[in-house]
Amino acid sequence: PKPKEPEAAKVTIDFQGIGQRVLALPIAAANYTGLAAGKDGVLFLLEAPLVDQMDAPGPPTATLRRFDLKTRKTVKLVDGITSFSLSFNGEKMLYEQQKKWYIAATDKPPVSGKGLLKTGEMEVKVTPRAQWQQEYREVWRIERDFFYDPHLHGLDLTQAEKEFAPYVDNVASRDDLSYLFRIMLSYMSVGHMFVRGGSAPQTPKVQVGLLGADYAIAHGRYRFLKVYGGENWNPKLHAPLTEPGVNVKNGEYLLAVNGRELHASDNVYSFFQETAGKQTAIRVGPDPDGRGSREVTVVPIPDESQLRHLDWIEGNRREVDKLSGGKLAYVYLPDTGGGGFTNFNRYYFSQVGKQGAVIDERYNHGGQLADYIIDYLRRPVMSVVETREGKSYSEPVESIQGPKVMIINQFSGSGGDALPWYFRKAGLGPLVGHRTWGGLIGIGGYPVLMDGGMVTAPRWAIYGLKGHWEVENHGIPPDIEVWQDPKLMREGHDPQLDRAVQVALGLLKEHPPAHYPVPPYPNYHPHFPALP
Repeated sequence: PKPKEPEAAKVTIDFQGIGQRVLALPIAAANYTGLAAGKDGVLFLLEAPLVDQMDAPGPPTATLRRFDLKTRKTVKLVDGITSFSLSFNGEKMLYEQQKKWYIAATDKPPVSGKGLLKTGEMEVKVTPRAQWQQEYREVWRIERDFFYDPHLHGLDLTQAEKEFAPYVDNVASRDDLSYLFRIMLSYMSVGHMFVRGGSAPQTPKVQVGLLGADYAIAHGRYRFLKVYGGENWNPKLHAPLTEPGVNVKNGEYLLAVNGRELHASDNVYSFFQETAGKQTAIRVGPDPDGRGSREVTVVPIPDESQLRHLDWIEGNRREVDKLSGGKLAYVYLPDTGGGGFTNFNRYYFSQVGKQGAVIDERYNHGGQLADYIIDYLRRPVMSVVETREGKSYSEPVESIQGPKVMIINQFSGSGGDALPWYFRKAGLGPLVGHRTWGGLIGIGGYPVLMDGGMVTAPRWAIYGLKGHWEVENHGIPPDIEVWQDPKLMREGHDPQLDRAVQVALGLLKEHPPAHYPVPPYPNYHPHFPALP
């Protein structure tokens, strides 16, 4: 017979005065991202660096530390780990470091390389068709158990599962199965319904270095049509051609790469294979025949999308400044996560001296519910500060008090739906552009399928205060509809941006900035006798 498991010890907590029995442990303050309890008096702490790791290759890393209450000391166990798990008795730990797994004791730092698990030799044999059948049933269970609406938007789940089941027998690849998942889950009629991952052949990629430039063909050569600038102090916005000592200009020719002559008949990108992050010699000059040319060393980048994105943002900011005569600020919000909050903090607070603002959230792919941004956009003036030197200013200082206009389009969704919804609810100003996507049911926290694939089951639905699902499958309509005319855009115009500036200037004319006069200075001694 199976031995009887011991009963769990009963713990009684005395809540009376518990707040006064809370003490701080002698652990240094740090960016802790994980905590695990080991044996009595032993804690394991995961400490992440304070620097942003969002754009770093691979998952974020951390340092594992061990705190012992008896010695009151914290000891570093291992650096650069991406995953950590503690055994039930607290004596062993499993951790991942540089894509390798190790098992080690927890009482001291592990010896480098010791305890390595030979995962490369592990094999799992599967029968694909049996696996696909199981995954098919699992997907419907995920929707049944996690979807926010227990009535599943009126879909008979049992009937739907039977209806699509025969198709699984004809699936010939994991890609076919994913296609079936997308078709059948579309009947849930909801946004944020995603099908991702799964076992698939790995396609080898050849890394191509990029210079951050547009090219034109002229006189049988490649000519730099536009060189994109960046922020060469910022690793995320490194612009290879604008670094000091390189200084390539629009109109110059790219004549050779690492000593190889480059002509219009060549594929320019083939000359930059495997050059990303490596010093590369290029020859550039003002003439296609090479007269006056020079050789410079550049470090190509693997992705120039951020340079192009920054150029677009800065171009819009300059255009708004020009059209408004310097009266309006321009703030672009690419999402309502790290990128959007970073952009808001950078662009909004640096323009608080403006009389109004154009908030651009087109192509906003969401993230969180950005009430933080709404709160700052609607901060009222509470007082004015007068000083002996300098200009008086209002408090709170981090605000723009004039009219605000938000630009939206059909590619804004999720948190990008919520932001204009909240903007309208707060009465901050009109929305200009096109109706947003209309997906405001959040996702996250689902079982992974057998082969590492996943599906979502939207589970956090957001509704308005009057008992209506105001956003999901509706989107946020603009107050002023403006379609992006492709002809005008090809000619270098942005109809939505232009109209937003016009609307903001019209509001500014109707409601000019408030003026708060300085009161007369107090005189507390009107009858003080004159000194002899």
